Amino acid sequence: MLTSISIRMNFRRVTLGLALSLWLLGCATSPPVQEMSDARQAIAAAEEADADRLAPQTIGEARDYLAQAEEQIRDRNYGLARGSAMRARTRAIYALQASQAAQEAEDPQETTNN
Repeated sequence: MLTSISIRMNFRRVTLGLALSLWLLGCATSPPVQEMSDARQAIAAAEEADADRLAPQTIGEARDYLAQAEEQIRDRNYGLARGSAMRARTRAIYALQASQAAQEAEDPQETTNN
């Protein structure tokens, strides 16, 4: 009885491990199209908020990560590219937030009137 339970538990673990491995393999073998699009849109939004002037280092980092992701896609390193694109998006969001905060600090009247 105890052996039967332990065999079932081991089978479930192996099955779960195999399913997880196949899922991860699928993620790593397809280009990160959505992540790249998200990163580009976030960078564009930050640029609209004048991040080049108000958060130049952060928007520069976002662009660097995006360029890195593009290179990794050319090299077919899709898993690495996905991570770089996600970092690019995150840095672009930080740049957007920093730009918005700087704009508020520059002209607090304008933000309270809107």
